[in-house]
Amino acid sequence: MSRALIINIQKFSIHDGEGIRTVVFFKGCPLSCQWCHNPESHSFAPQIMYQQEKCSLCMACVSACPARRLYFNPALGKIAEKDIPCPACGACAEACLQEARQAAGRLMTVEEIMAEIDQDAMFYEQSGGGVTLSGGEVMAGDMDFVVELLRRCRQRGYSVYIDTSGYAPYKNFERVLEYVDVFLYDIKLMDDARHRQYTGHSNRLILDNLVKLSKAGANIYIRMPLIAGVNCSDADIQAVLRFLQPLNIRRVYLLPYHDFGRHKAERLGRESAPMAPPAPRRLEEIKAMFEQSGYIAKIGG
Repeated sequence: MSRALIINIQKFSIHDGEGIRTVVFFKGCPLSCQWCHNPESHSFAPQIMYQQEKCSLCMACVSACPARRLYFNPALGKIAEKDIPCPACGACAEACLQEARQAAGRLMTVEEIMAEIDQDAMFYEQSGGGVTLSGGEVMAGDMDFVVELLRRCRQRGYSVYIDTSGYAPYKNFERVLEYVDVFLYDIKLMDDARHRQYTGHSNRLILDNLVKLSKAGANIYIRMPLIAGVNCSDADIQAVLRFLQPLNIRRVYLLPYHDFGRHKAERLGRESAPMAPPAPRRLEEIKAMFEQSGYIAKIGG
């Protein structure tokens, strides 16, 4: 039975589409955006996150680790790790009663995911909500699994959104078009060199896919993360407006940077670059630029 690696299934979300939604976060993304609020979603493999301040030094994780890579370091006064590969089996996380160690990613079947989605069916109907597939990058994963999950949602009459960076083969998008009500599509930077600098990849595939989706008649809402000093200048916004102008897209969500991802990166043992959101006044100016060009623009969402 096919399974996919899922980071989280978030209930009662009101920020990933209209109404009350259940958001399924798939693990794995080809991009490495420096501002990402889900850094645990980058790897396509399971990982263990560690929050030292929660650790009670009970040693349960040391005993549970099958690789014997964890040990108490008296000089440091904490649990340390030997320089050997972590199997990311989750045994240490299961043993940790303080939740200092947590597994990022669990394998789930379509049936298991649908069982959680179905629990809130009445809220979707009452609020005009539904299901959103997010990540990570859901469109870069096992498309047979994704299509089957979408098909099941459609059979039940659920509204389906897909939150995507657009960085995936267009043939993957073609496979899901008939099932998806709205694509929440990220645009980060129009300048290709700077896009490579901040995400690790060119934006060419992303922009090409956006044009193709628009021509195919897909319903698309643009999402633009806004990071001070990265993509908030007039030139940045005007470049986005010029690109969007010929496309059949009229709704834009502006997402100011927040630092949730920085704390998660620390729990993964990674450093993250210091970043900040634009000032509130600048956010309103950017919103006005989109509105003056005929877009329905919203801060957040």
